[in-house]
Amino acid sequence: MAEVSAGRTGSSAAPRAVAEEKRLNMVQALNEALADEMARDETVLVMGEDVGPDGGVFRVTEGLIERFGNKRVLDTPLAESGIVGSAIGLCVGGFRPVCEIQFMGFIYPCLNQLCSHAARLRNRSRGTFAVPMVVRMPYGGGIRPPEHHSESYEAMLANTPGLKVVIPSDPYEAKGLLIASIRDDDPVVFLEPKRIYRAFRQAVPTAPYEIPLGEARVAREGSDVTVIAYGAMLQVALASAKKAEAEGISVEVVDLRCIVPLDVQTFVDSVVKTGRAVVLHEGPRTCGVGAEVAAAIGENALLSLLAPVERVTGFDTVFPGALLETHYLPHEERVLAAIRRTIDY
Repeated sequence: MAEVSAGRTGSSAAPRAVAEEKRLNMVQALNEALADEMARDETVLVMGEDVGPDGGVFRVTEGLIERFGNKRVLDTPLAESGIVGSAIGLCVGGFRPVCEIQFMGFIYPCLNQLCSHAARLRNRSRGTFAVPMVVRMPYGGGIRPPEHHSESYEAMLANTPGLKVVIPSDPYEAKGLLIASIRDDDPVVFLEPKRIYRAFRQAVPTAPYEIPLGEARVAREGSDVTVIAYGAMLQVALASAKKAEAEGISVEVVDLRCIVPLDVQTFVDSVVKTGRAVVLHEGPRTCGVGAEVAAAIGENALLSLLAPVERVTGFDTVFPGALLETHYLPHEERVLAAIRRTIDY
């Protein structure tokens, strides 16, 4: 099967070997990635609650059981610890399982399996065993669900040695990053920003392609200030950059893509160019990803800074109910205010 390499700067894609594309939303792009990898590699399995005939809670696995059968698309009991624990055993047996946890707020029962076993098995076995599994889960706010359905605790996972943490920002990125995650020989937590699952469509190559893990991208070129974001917040960053442009401020936007491994060089290079930085994420502020990014900027670009690094984040509180959701989530006006503070400093 033909493959294409993928990497983007700005809004245009890098040259591709295969020109055929379809306009897909993120759910469809993820579904294509799963189907492509299951067709390519018989050791790839999909497992989780309601991933079979129901197609998953957001329909990401829709149609896979009809195509690949119930021995490769496994409806599991309502037991997150059992899903991840079984997947670890499947990895040792030569399979590459892709698990679905229905919402990030449901991850807590499986943290022992994920952090104590999946993340450590390669080290514990001195390289004898690998754990080539992907744990997919929708994360973040924006759809007004009940409690435990809007968590954005990616920093907790980033602090676990042995796990890779990948977060796509649009349909094109989602397909290429998921394929790369499935092919990776280490455990990957793949966080899907559900507020943009069906928010927009984008041209996505029909052929499989990989976006290398650990390589950030410049999503928008600029010269006055760098905004660093990932997941659904990238769209907020891009919209804020467009509004700032109307005020005569040129904003460069960096999409981290992965928070582990973290591509420090790309955002440091951008900050060296612009002299100012705003870090944007919806998770809690204290010990969040923005703190690590700000520390890396301080260590590597301190003499280039013309203003302190600004952080625009969620708050250090439990994610609120639906009526208060918009007050919690970072929005364009908060990002614009931070951009203006760096310019006026």
